[in-house]
Amino acid sequence: MPERKRDGAGMDAYDEEPEALGGPAGPAGARRAGGPGTSGEDTGLEGPGPTGTGTEDTGGADAPDPAPRAGLAALSPRYRLVAGGALAVVAAVAAVHLGMVFLSLAPANTVSKRHAKAVEGWVYPEFEQNWKLFAPNPLQQNVAVQVRAQIRGEGGDLRTTGWTDLSAEDGAAIDGNLLPSHTQQNELRRAWDFLGTTHGTDNRPVGVRGALSEQYVRRIVVLRLRRDEDLDRAGTIERVQVRSRTVNVPPPAWSREKVSTSPAYRVLPWWTVTGDETEAGAR
Repeated sequence: MPERKRDGAGMDAYDEEPEALGGPAGPAGARRAGGPGTSGEDTGLEGPGPTGTGTEDTGGADAPDPAPRAGLAALSPRYRLVAGGALAVVAAVAAVHLGMVFLSLAPANTVSKRHAKAVEGWVYPEFEQNWKLFAPNPLQQNVAVQVRAQIRGEGGDLRTTGWTDLSAEDGAAIDGNLLPSHTQQNELRRAWDFLGTTHGTDNRPVGVRGALSEQYVRRIVVLRLRRDEDLDRAGTIERVQVRSRTVNVPPPAWSREKVSTSPAYRVLPWWTVTGDETEAGAR
């Protein structure tokens, strides 16, 4: 307590310290800045402090959750085993399929000959391919398909035309054409290949496909002959005859290979144009 004194006027006075005025925190209840006792004091209002009154460290409470597992890792062990087995079966079937298709496209060898039935049973007919993986003997010949016809005129006389080179007509239509049609490029060529594989060396058809190939080629040549207006006005096409002219491609100048460049002909017998073919392509 401050010491009470009496002055000469008879009034009591208090002997107080300046800091006591207004209380320990000053007149506004807050200690004056820079005043005695303010420097170096730790009020415990800021900073972490030894008692942990500052910002608390929550440890791992705010750590991100681990990423969920995906794929096979998300499955139970039993389902992982099932999925792995299924993948192994698919991979095995794919490997067998690729091997079978490879053997069907590759040139004849010991493996393909020994397992020919198994390969054909796997590939045909669903996975049949019309190309070869390798070309051990590429085509080195120019093959031209030619046709001539016997035409009966209005007076009943029968006249035989000269040979018309249908392959040369297709070649002229393709040269300089940026977008040649499939018919110009392949129709006649594929038809002649079809006939060649279904006929024997005596030019007789082998089986039903041989007769079908004759009909196919005959229809094509009749339609092609009908495009000639002069021939169309000459009369009715009674019969047609088809032949091929094959010439070997000469080797390059630097090659020592010697081949004959003389043409070889394969002449088929005369075919009678049937009624349905006459309606489709001839008068």
